[in-house]
Amino acid sequence: MTATMEPEVGKSRRRKEDARLITGRTRWTDNLTLPGLLHMAVLRSPMAHARITNIDASAAKDMPGVHAVFTGADLAGEQGSLPCAWPITEDMKSPDAPSIAVDKVNFAGEIVAIVVARSAYEAADALEAIDVDYDDLPVVLDMAAAVEDGADLVHEELGTNKSATWIFDSGAAGTGGDVDAAIAGSEVVIERTYRQQRLIPAFMEPRSFMCDPTGDQITLWSSTQIPHILRFLLAAQLGVPEHKIRVIAPDVGGGFGGKLQVTPEDFLTFLVARRLGKPVKYTESRSESLLSGHHGRDQIQKLTLSAKRDGTVTGLKVELLADMGAYLRLVSPGVPILGAFMFNAIYKFPAYKFVCTNVFTNKVPTDAYRGAGRPEATYAIERLMDELAAELDMDPMAVREKNWIAHEEFPFTTVCGLTYDSGNYEAATAKAMELFGYDALRAEQKERRDRGDSVQLGIGISTFTEMCGLAPSRVLGSLAYGAGGWEHAAIRMLPTGKVEVVTGSSPHGQGHETAWSQIVADQLGVPFEDVEVLHGDTQSSHKGMDTYGSRSLTVGAMAVVAATDKVKAKAAKIAAHMLEAGEDDVEFQAGSFRVRGTGAEAKGVSIQDVALAVFAAHDLPDGVEPNLDSEATFDPENFSFPHGTHLCAVEVDTETGRTTIRKYVCVDDIGKVVNPLIVEGQVHGGLAQGIAQALFEEAVHDESGTLTTGTLADYLVPSAADLPTFTTDRTETPATSNVLGVKGVGEAGTIASTPAVVNAVVDAIRHFGVNDVQMPCTPMRVWQAINTGQTDAGGLGDEAGGGLGSMNVTDTSGGQQ
Repeated sequence: MTATMEPEVGKSRRRKEDARLITGRTRWTDNLTLPGLLHMAVLRSPMAHARITNIDASAAKDMPGVHAVFTGADLAGEQGSLPCAWPITEDMKSPDAPSIAVDKVNFAGEIVAIVVARSAYEAADALEAIDVDYDDLPVVLDMAAAVEDGADLVHEELGTNKSATWIFDSGAAGTGGDVDAAIAGSEVVIERTYRQQRLIPAFMEPRSFMCDPTGDQITLWSSTQIPHILRFLLAAQLGVPEHKIRVIAPDVGGGFGGKLQVTPEDFLTFLVARRLGKPVKYTESRSESLLSGHHGRDQIQKLTLSAKRDGTVTGLKVELLADMGAYLRLVSPGVPILGAFMFNAIYKFPAYKFVCTNVFTNKVPTDAYRGAGRPEATYAIERLMDELAAELDMDPMAVREKNWIAHEEFPFTTVCGLTYDSGNYEAATAKAMELFGYDALRAEQKERRDRGDSVQLGIGISTFTEMCGLAPSRVLGSLAYGAGGWEHAAIRMLPTGKVEVVTGSSPHGQGHETAWSQIVADQLGVPFEDVEVLHGDTQSSHKGMDTYGSRSLTVGAMAVVAATDKVKAKAAKIAAHMLEAGEDDVEFQAGSFRVRGTGAEAKGVSIQDVALAVFAAHDLPDGVEPNLDSEATFDPENFSFPHGTHLCAVEVDTETGRTTIRKYVCVDDIGKVVNPLIVEGQVHGGLAQGIAQALFEEAVHDESGTLTTGTLADYLVPSAADLPTFTTDRTETPATSNVLGVKGVGEAGTIASTPAVVNAVVDAIRHFGVNDVQMPCTPMRVWQAINTGQTDAGGLGDEAGGGLGSMNVTDTSGGQQ
């Protein structure tokens, strides 16, 4: 690299990965094959809660092409229990979670039998010949009813449907005041209950697994976000030495947290292949993916906010019920806990209390879904800030400005004890307001209301922050998480001057190969094209904590940078020897080592020259090994805290309830930007998923526990035609917690957009007496709200157990309500 070459960081490079993806030269797991490969199909229970009284598989075993049939009884002695890595309390109740049911099923879609055949078609046909007898048990679906005395139980052996109750109290923790006292002494108290509906990750590539037990190692190809964690847990749970397991995550077509899992299918493909001694593959259908892959969200949020009449907030109390489904998956219990630290958001609450009860039901287990707890928290507080503004007859942006952390107050320690290192909410908001045309839209809104227009205009605001870059290992340890939050990387300098980067971050669409190449090109002064990034294979990348929680750049890339620093330190000794200078007299700039003070025109040696000299090893300093390769492990000292302001204008047809997004503007502050093109893609994708929760998506079960939205004809995933053109921009306050100043962007759009859209919908019809519409805000729910004046058009009161569904405003100052 010469001094005239432009820096790579900050450049909109097209992704290296895309050439193979868009031309079909992909390595999806289902594209892979092996000699003698067998195919596995699984039979899933149609019952949500039942005892298995008999399984007759004799006819299936005799069908053409069938190699073997297994039931839970056949694998009971070796399957163990699927792991949960996050025991949030010492007394948390966690039932055994078999990969294949043995004598009882606890959700519709649980696996009860396996067929292995020569082809996927023969395996699927043989499933129909298996006859399973069930005895029905009471089905537990309503999480509020599930925690009442005398409720039917999902797991009788536990004696309760409550898994755990986790509490954070700022008064007890010493990070703030007593919330009950704050509420009792406040002039205005607002109570609301919001429903976070159950969502399905709906990633592009269904899950697929292929296991080859015929070599010295057992190799598992898996469409997973977490190859390193999967390898560790396969070894720990199944008793196979870890060094005898190799996990490969090839191209992974999306995850959104849905592949942040050690799945029954991972375990069963591994177990069956090991049992048969032959390669085995399983690929789920789209309907199986929707039915049995873990779901997200699913909370009832009871909220109490107290404030002064001038809009200053004084306290916030959060009481959650979180549906775990039938079992605790890998991080299920901790998902609501991640949100616990974000309900206070960007605001200076002096008192705060959070109480979460995790509940078992006869549904598919829930776990992380894009944002994992942070979207739920942001939705609640941003809805509440609008409700406070409505009660006080203030502009909702003015209420936010009155309470947010001013830019000169950073670093700021929140009521939860987190230290936000940097930010400027004023700058992001000012730019968003200008791009949005806020005042003009408010004027138009008033005109439409004054003339009784059938199409009303609503304006929604979401000023958010998030904690990402999961996570400082000490913090995770304090929360009883079963692993650390570090990341590992290695740099290999090849003799020809090319560079291989080995990263423990395992991408599934984030663009690591491109962004890491840009970072390394700048750090080592080599061309972007000369960098190759290796990932997703535990044999080549032997250490890693994988990809989730917007941690790739803020943690994974920091390990890459640290490894390049070690490479340069090694190279400096050899370069000094080559230049016949002292090591302290040599400096590294733009890819070359030169003697200090001699100028760019002076003789120097490039890092490529040093790599070749190391390869030859003919003339190295005494005691210096011929090796520039280096590795590093980075453990963050703090989270990163991206933030932004999202503004949404919707038009609501009051005669039909149809909502149309007219304009969407977001200004995000994600610190330094490595690749603006990748950032745009991440923001757009995140916005699509957040808007989908607001308007389109919901996993629905009937009264027997059957998922009625088990196909993409029923579960409404929006297309580009359903979404508006987004206006995006950025401000920049670099993070102080890492050397690049980056913050993370993968979850921002999803976290911020849902409340912006719902706030806009409610704002459009508030004058009809409506202060909430349950998500998704379908035309029917919006129409019902308009025509009945109900604030709970989606039936929240039934599931919330009566009192949880109430929505009240109390004015203790003597003012009018």
